[in-house]
Amino acid sequence: MNSIKSFFTLVLAILFTIVASSLNAQTYSKNGMVVSSNNSSSEVGAAILKKGGNAIDAAIATAFSLAVTHPSAGNIGGGGFIVFMNSEGKTTTIDFREKAPLAATNAMFLNKEGQLINGINHETAKAIGVPGTVAGLYLAHQKYGSLPWKDLIQPAVNQAKNGFAFNWSLFKAATHFTEEGNTNAFMDGYFRNEKGLIVQPGETWIQTELAETLTLIRDNGRDGFYKGKTAKKIAAFMKKNDGIITKKDLAKYEAIERKPIKGTYKGYDIYSMPPPSSGGVALIEMMNLMELADLKTMEFNSAEHLHVVAEAMRRAFADRAEHLGDPDFNLNMPLNKLISKEFAQQRFQEIDMNKASQSDSTQFGRLYDSENTTHLSTMDKDGNAVSMTYTLEYSYGSRLGSKELGFIFNNEMGDFNPQAGVTKSNGQIGTAPNLVEPEKRMLSSMTPTIVGKNGKPYLVIGSPGGRTIINTVFQTVLNVLEFEMPVDKAIEALKIHHQWLPDYIVYEKHLLSPDTRKVLEAKGHTLRERNNMGALMGITYDAEKKIFTGASDSAQPDSGAVGY
Repeated sequence: MNSIKSFFTLVLAILFTIVASSLNAQTYSKNGMVVSSNNSSSEVGAAILKKGGNAIDAAIATAFSLAVTHPSAGNIGGGGFIVFMNSEGKTTTIDFREKAPLAATNAMFLNKEGQLINGINHETAKAIGVPGTVAGLYLAHQKYGSLPWKDLIQPAVNQAKNGFAFNWSLFKAATHFTEEGNTNAFMDGYFRNEKGLIVQPGETWIQTELAETLTLIRDNGRDGFYKGKTAKKIAAFMKKNDGIITKKDLAKYEAIERKPIKGTYKGYDIYSMPPPSSGGVALIEMMNLMELADLKTMEFNSAEHLHVVAEAMRRAFADRAEHLGDPDFNLNMPLNKLISKEFAQQRFQEIDMNKASQSDSTQFGRLYDSENTTHLSTMDKDGNAVSMTYTLEYSYGSRLGSKELGFIFNNEMGDFNPQAGVTKSNGQIGTAPNLVEPEKRMLSSMTPTIVGKNGKPYLVIGSPGGRTIINTVFQTVLNVLEFEMPVDKAIEALKIHHQWLPDYIVYEKHLLSPDTRKVLEAKGHTLRERNNMGALMGITYDAEKKIFTGASDSAQPDSGAVGY
């Protein structure tokens, strides 16, 4: 008996004292966990935890590393959100969403006839919002970090300066952006080495200019980006390329700490991002609706189950488009009503369990953000937790940048409603809360979320996925809380998406059975397939056994969960 006990003790010691790392699999640890879209960046964050840093420190180091290793969405040229819960269950958020420049106007994307100019709000320098990432991460560090700022940025400086192994995902992007018709001068040269050749998989990719930009941030904090040499170079780039961001815009930018949106689900506390993200409001509204559904009588992923899920999505996104925007410009948003149990009762009564509702293009409904956002989740040994989602909007953002700076700018201005009063069935929205105004933050769908259990962090979750983010996070949270799935199974399970307009269900084609699809169609739903939705990064914590479980989505092949 003693020998058996000794054997299992040895196994546990090996499991929990070495760095536990895994690609696209469930990973366990005793002292902390980092999950992100790039395994080497997760390793950077885990090293910070091992050095004595907390969850905020690990998130900052991981995020700056992703700006080097995952440039399609990891960034210093974009923005995003942090939800933070400390070990005592106190929760806050940091809003570092991009802002419209001072010179922005409500008609800046329209022609003389008042019609939207195709592509101008996504594909030109006018589409670039004032970046917020550096300010947001610096604010998080100043308020809640523990290790010196320089220690958190140095790993990213090293990765950019000394290089890292070029992977197949980057090579795929490189070949795309160097094909005729797919590129501009900046993107054509972005993935090339000093000889002018495209970096090959396995070769070392060095980003000298980015290393210099990161060094200024390392040495000067927030001012290393928003003032001095970098700000001067950004302003010069904008002037040369018909952009409207100035040194004044950069100097004025501030990240904001905001009170989280809070809801409950069958004894769990749910904390998520408030506006200018719409994610938290929609998530909690949908969880309230699902709390009213008799899920115990429905087989998981049956037609009945998916029907009520889709109808909950439809209603949340209709409410989202009608009411939500930047809270600094929309002072009377009915947030308490939208996340109330009473409002859910009213909304739930409208659901016909046998028939799909109809979305009306004269009303509201749209989901913002492109599909190339990225998410990271961290937890430390003391039980502090961070859920962070940040983005450039499109994959590689505006695809514009200065070679002197080495990073890519966002195209987030495209997330504003471009044409006042014009709402179309294809999803273009013209409602007032999200129209362009100077210094306004555009509405987002990013949904970094922390679920608490008995006053402690239990589930840390979030996802990229643009027009699917809210719904992939919603279904994953539901899978863990209602169906008691392990985090990896909850992440990999079938996801559907309905955003009210356009009026159809998107589904992952390899995971929905033909028979179920036919029943949904018989109920009046229109369905469209796609390969996958989102790329979730999640952590759960078992407070009794004191074990962290991390998992990254197999849809993100370079991602990884790393703990120690």
